Amino acid sequence: MISIEVVSDEENWSKKIKKVEIFFKSLCKSFPRKYQFLNKKIFITLFLSNNKSIKKLNKRFRKRNKATDVLSFPFEKKTKIKNNLYLGDIVISFNFMDKPKNQKINLFKDKVIKTFIHGFLHLLGFDHMKQSDYKKMLKEEQNIYHSVIKKIN
Repeated sequence: MISIEVVSDEENWSKKIKKVEIFFKSLCKSFPRKYQFLNKKIFITLFLSNNKSIKKLNKRFRKRNKATDVLSFPFEKKTKIKNNLYLGDIVISFNFMDKPKNQKINLFKDKVIKTFIHGFLHLLGFDHMKQSDYKKMLKEEQNIYHSVIKKIN
């Protein structure tokens, strides 16, 4: 089972998603069985932030002086799923999710779900540096997304 701790330094998140912790916990529970890790204890931290904070992190850890939608910080380079495993941290920028500003709440949440899934797969070792890896990761993102949408709608 995935245990997720949600931390935020951006107050606008709670204006768009009421009870953010419950939202992300239910999201993880809606993952396909193979990504729920039912007989294991898997831990992740989600940092809900903004462009200013994510830009600092991106510059410090990736040497890129710009904001981005999501950053993932896997705890280990090669992740072998075992009991009591800390996968790592995901950081999502509110500003990226809130474009355009007049978008409907369902579109905002949809973008957040897709971005969270993307960050989660990075924690599991997925990447998109090569075209073949991109296709593999995209397929997994779509599988997880369709599972989540079926269960939350």
